[in-house]
Amino acid sequence: MTTDSSPQAPKVGRSHPFRRAVLRGLAIVLPPLLTIVIFLWIGSTINHYVLRPAKWMAREALVWVNNDTVTLAPGEAVPQGMKPLPSKVGGAPRQAVPTHVYDAVAKHPSNQAIPSTGEALYRMYVDLQYLRPTIVVPVFTCIFILVMYLLGKTMAAGIGAWVVETTERVIQRIPVIRNVYSSVKQVTDFVFSQRSVEYTRVVAIEYPRKGIWSLGMVTGESMADIRSAANEPLLSVLIPTSPAPFTGFTITIKKSEAIDLNLTIDQAFQFIVSCGVVVPPQQQHQAALESQVPPTDSVGGEAGLPTTAGS
Repeated sequence: MTTDSSPQAPKVGRSHPFRRAVLRGLAIVLPPLLTIVIFLWIGSTINHYVLRPAKWMAREALVWVNNDTVTLAPGEAVPQGMKPLPSKVGGAPRQAVPTHVYDAVAKHPSNQAIPSTGEALYRMYVDLQYLRPTIVVPVFTCIFILVMYLLGKTMAAGIGAWVVETTERVIQRIPVIRNVYSSVKQVTDFVFSQRSVEYTRVVAIEYPRKGIWSLGMVTGESMADIRSAANEPLLSVLIPTSPAPFTGFTITIKKSEAIDLNLTIDQAFQFIVSCGVVVPPQQQHQAALESQVPPTDSVGGEAGLPTTAGS
């Protein structure tokens, strides 16, 4: 009895065109969708925790300044230029407000009933006259930018810098909050802060050993003593780490060991953050580019196209 000892060919996995199409659709839709969601979340957070409290304080201040409500005693005539408000339940004294305030609230289509107190009526009046979205949003934006500018100038030096450092030291002592705060601060520093290191170009070097290539950002020409010991030009290079390029290693290498890359600083950061997935078009492998070209059959024509006899 003989057995077939010939090796069996490996099973070729079946393709799933439906799944590939769904994943390709998600890859197209998710980036813009997540970008919109993030900006909507930022806007909603600012509106809930900053704009609404600021609008409430502005409303109360304007009501306090503009409130000309008059309380009418029983049987007292309404002063000229004033209009009475509906009486409260229980026969409480009526109140009267200036005619133009009453008419502005009464004629507005969004108001269904006139309140019985002048303070409530003036809140509606202030919303209609002074706190319309076309006024609030531009004014709030200008004030917000001005406050951020003054805060940035104040906290950069002097007592402001001491307050920031003291606050951060206190936060770093809180067990759970310090982890969240440190992560958020690293992201915000990377996104919003100006780079303190001026990168000149992107290079590739064999680091941490021969045969392993890493991307680096040239930051300078290193120190004079090291150049004297090496007896040749050197480069100071920052090796960012993935997926957080705001950390890494600073090394000094020979200038002859660095390969200049046709990459911008932003493209290099995209490559590092994506762990090598996002490759700029000018640096894509030739095989990847050729895969986009329609395949050809063994005779030389395009796949699926008939070839002439004798060709």
